[in-house]
Amino acid sequence: MSDRGRAGRLGKRIGEIVATAIEHEIKDPRLEFVTITDSRITPDLRLATLYYTVRGVTLDDEPDLDAAADALATARGRLRTMVGKQTGVKFTPELTFVLDSVPDAARHMEELLAKARAQDEEVRRVAEGARPAGDEDPYRRDEREGPTEDDDR
Repeated sequence: MSDRGRAGRLGKRIGEIVATAIEHEIKDPRLEFVTITDSRITPDLRLATLYYTVRGVTLDDEPDLDAAADALATARGRLRTMVGKQTGVKFTPELTFVLDSVPDAARHMEELLAKARAQDEEVRRVAEGARPAGDEDPYRRDEREGPTEDDDR
């Protein structure tokens, strides 16, 4: 078992190696729009999990997630060899690729926030000219009494 600091550094290094290899060395066109977003490694340094996202050719196009997953599975052995050569660890960790769900969750949160803002704006617009249903000052006071201490606050 290694310490957490070493595992964190090694995980980060593995992510950098794989991202660079996908960008410059692996010539699979299905990996053109794949981005490695995070990498983690188990404390025993045996399994590295790499999180990735895939974008479409244009912003409006849906990404081809299945093709990207197949391409990563095909390139896994070659990427593991590169990781082993560049890290110099005794045992090269197995590489596992997981589609990163953070961008989808962030997009969903943005949609919810936009909906909440629209509802707040509607409430503000409706309340703009509203008046109280009863008296302006709903607290009963005896007209014979003078101002109370609370009135000064």
